[in-house]
Amino acid sequence: MRTVVVGASSGLGRSIGVGLARLGASTALLARRQDRLVDAAKEAGSGTLAITCDVTDQESCQRAIAEAAEGLGGIDALVYSPGVGPLSRLTDISAELWHSTFATNVIGASLITAAAIPHLTESGGTAAYLSTVSASITDPWPGLGAYAVSKAALDKLVQAWQGEHPKVGFTRIVVGNCVGGEGDSATEFSSGWDRGLVMEVHPTWVSRGYITNSFLPVDELVRVVHNVLSNGANTSVPTVVVGPRL
Repeated sequence: MRTVVVGASSGLGRSIGVGLARLGASTALLARRQDRLVDAAKEAGSGTLAITCDVTDQESCQRAIAEAAEGLGGIDALVYSPGVGPLSRLTDISAELWHSTFATNVIGASLITAAAIPHLTESGGTAAYLSTVSASITDPWPGLGAYAVSKAALDKLVQAWQGEHPKVGFTRIVVGNCVGGEGDSATEFSSGWDRGLVMEVHPTWVSRGYITNSFLPVDELVRVVHNVLSNGANTSVPTVVVGPRL
């Protein structure tokens, strides 16, 4: 399985990219931070490609996918894992922050997909996108409204791509609480958050049951992603929800 994992320099993306390679997939890892990509490729094993890509730049997406397709000999599967979650109350979110959140969480997903769709169509492949419970299962978490709204838009984007390209399998993978692996594979989702605001909203998250003491083992997430991608386009898997057992 010739697989491209986007957002693979850290967090869940790195965990998925390394995990899929170890399960036998020929893998190209894409992200902005080349030094981390190289380290991840070494961890994943011989033959893993490390390709610099800025998902907010259309030309960068096209170049990176072309390089991945050439290096892998085609593309059977695409995983889009990037997700930025600024912590801010809605009244304080600037236009710039709205734009940057959607640029990564939604627009970047579509730019990468547009670049990869000819290869996925040729192979009858599958594309999977990491989403969140706050976009479709729980109410949006206070302080993370921009994240939930952008991921809800991503969910609809995945459906739109499926409608226009029925020969490719499209799946949104809704992920519950998961902190990733160790080292660079640990999630950086909350890096940069204002700790004062965290203290304000955290009790609400807990009281509403959004946060518990249970976390999804990242190896289980990798297994789910691998199973989805292995199905190919012949099996319809529009949505998978995976989270910790409570």
